[in-house]
Amino acid sequence: MSYSASSEFTDLVSAKLALVEDELGRQAGAETPFVTEAANHIISAGGKRFRPLLVVLCSQFGDEVRDADLVRAAVVMELTHVASLYHDDVMDEASKRRGAPSANLRWGNSVAIMVGDYLFSKASLAVAELGVDFVKLQAQTFSRLVQGQIAETRGPSEGEDPLAHYLKVVADKTGSLIAASAVFGAMVSHASVETVTALEQFGEDIGEVFQLADDLIDITSTVTGKTPGTDLRENVPTLPTLLLRASDDPADAELKGMLDADLSDDAVLADVLEQLRANHVIEEARVEIQRRADRARTHLAPLPDGDAKQALAALCDEVVSRSS
Repeated sequence: MSYSASSEFTDLVSAKLALVEDELGRQAGAETPFVTEAANHIISAGGKRFRPLLVVLCSQFGDEVRDADLVRAAVVMELTHVASLYHDDVMDEASKRRGAPSANLRWGNSVAIMVGDYLFSKASLAVAELGVDFVKLQAQTFSRLVQGQIAETRGPSEGEDPLAHYLKVVADKTGSLIAASAVFGAMVSHASVETVTALEQFGEDIGEVFQLADDLIDITSTVTGKTPGTDLRENVPTLPTLLLRASDDPADAELKGMLDADLSDDAVLADVLEQLRANHVIEEARVEIQRRADRARTHLAPLPDGDAKQALAALCDEVVSRSS
């Protein structure tokens, strides 16, 4: 946490996340060593654990929560997320995930899909222990996530604005689960309806910022878990490339054409990346990401002051700074 949180609060959050980490490994266990290994493949590679962090932080706005319930809520969100990553990697034909070989590359598409299904079943078993309202929210969230994935796969309809389509995909694929993580934390602590609503709105906005920043990182950074320019090479639309395609500046015409060229050659990809990094759309994308982060912060206004609120506000800056 970049702000000056009390040591007691920092220690509390770290302790809760450590419990979540232990439980993640246990939940990914199976009856056979192979399934246990495959199910732990992405989990053991690490990750930001952004969703469990939100569950923990948002649980601080209600009553005191039993560790068992808090950990279960956080694990449900992370398992749901990880399950979707196994499926995403198959659909994207990815070769790397979190800096390690993807499960589909290592064991094949069929195994990767079934491991994703297995982890989602484990998440479903865990959420059932929390109650019907949690089950309902997880199901609604997964429905949005899947619809977002399908929309991304099919692309915009004829006459549909590609940028609006992309932002809806981001909201459904990423914003939905991060918003649900914030709500799970609030619900497990029996927070007020007003608090739940505020945290849901915050989660939706910060979730979209999280994904938009990730997409920008694919272009601007070389220190990621995947090869820079992966989205470019696979012709995956992102905020900068969509802003470029929508530009009516004649000076952008050549670079637009390069986006549609064969980018399989590393030297060609590097050239496009260099030109794109120097283009005005990068700064425009950063401005839009900052605008959305500022909007997310406004949803925190009704919440009581304290370490948890400060930590959520700090996330708005930290998520943006990742793409700077």
